[in-house]
Amino acid sequence: MDLKFGDIQETALIPLAIKASETSRPNPRIIDLKAKEIIDTLGVDVSKYDPFLSYEGVVARTILFRNQLRALIHAYPEAVCINLGCGFDDKFSQVDNGRIQWFDVDLPDQIEVRRKVFVDKDRCTMMEGNALDGSWTSAIPKADMYIVVMEGVLEYFSKEQVQTCLHMLCDCFPRGYLLAELHSPILEKNSKHHDAVKHTNATFGWGTKSGKEYLDLESRIELVSETSYNEEMKKYTIRGKLFAIIGKHMNNRLAVYKWG
Repeated sequence: MDLKFGDIQETALIPLAIKASETSRPNPRIIDLKAKEIIDTLGVDVSKYDPFLSYEGVVARTILFRNQLRALIHAYPEAVCINLGCGFDDKFSQVDNGRIQWFDVDLPDQIEVRRKVFVDKDRCTMMEGNALDGSWTSAIPKADMYIVVMEGVLEYFSKEQVQTCLHMLCDCFPRGYLLAELHSPILEKNSKHHDAVKHTNATFGWGTKSGKEYLDLESRIELVSETSYNEEMKKYTIRGKLFAIIGKHMNNRLAVYKWG
């Protein structure tokens, strides 16, 4: 694997480090062998990237997105799935039903580095693309249903960029679902205090109190469901249960939208 530490943006190291760490535990809640392979290859000290809240949050996020994806793919087994802003995420291996077509899409520099670690497979293709510009979507095959995943992406966008992205998705795909990670206005103002992101140069963008705020930006979408990561985190630890109470409105959420 021809990968160096400088190839990976620090925000991408956070979920990679946590998924690798959880995979190595005796009874892992999630298994991501590719994340472990990448972290082992880099040989970096990732301890600063996995404090408790971020650790449990990433595990919860991975489980919630995986389960929601599996449910949608069960309902639409021939869907075209797009992991938009994929980074080093390996969702395809978690949810493949043997029939879906999957596209891992990210900016050119990220896809270039991703190709050092991943290879295209049957029904799973890497593609250069921008969440704010739909020109790349012309290469996506026609389908009755599109499922778009944006995990760890929209929280770095401004309100205007979120709106541009929503317009693009509805313009380019006639019928679809969007699985989006949302964060609160509290985090928008406090990137420098986030227990893992504070170790990077990243800053959070527009935060929302409710997924319904997206409906004001794009009239064609409707909110199907919204689930706080607290719902998963509180299943495992006392601290997770406490944070679900104390930080009830602070944690990130998985919002599912549909259109068409």
